[in-house]
Amino acid sequence: MIVGTAGHIDHGKTTLVRALTGVDTDRLLEEKARGITLDLGYAYTDDGKLGYVDVPGHEKLVHNMLAGATGIDFLLLAVAADDGPMPQTREHLAIAQLLGLTRGAVALTKADAVGEERLAAAEAEIAALLSGTPFAGAPVFPPRP
Repeated sequence: MIVGTAGHIDHGKTTLVRALTGVDTDRLLEEKARGITLDLGYAYTDDGKLGYVDVPGHEKLVHNMLAGATGIDFLLLAVAADDGPMPQTREHLAIAQLLGLTRGAVALTKADAVGEERLAAAEAEIAALLSGTPFAGAPVFPPRP
């Protein structure tokens, strides 16, 4: 199964893929120097059962995101708790829907950097964003009681 990341710039997509696979998908010198993903990155789990396509989140690189999203089976939408859904979160979600994706989950990143009130607000914003889409009710990780 191919899992594609999606989300706004600096919401932790590459860090998430690295945590899940041990692979740094930012391989270009310019990506490392600038601290942002510019091109598609690829990683697999050790058992080879899951592959990840890490896409750029910057608005000027949406064509790269679209190129990476065309072959995915499952959407992993990264949303930073401190920001909540941002413009490229919405844009990437719309692209996923246009491509006919219906399976996905949300990674609520940077949750350790905010308080309970902001975390609850971010979760509410995510629920509102996903409402009316095929991803309504998708699991949000990390889950809370």
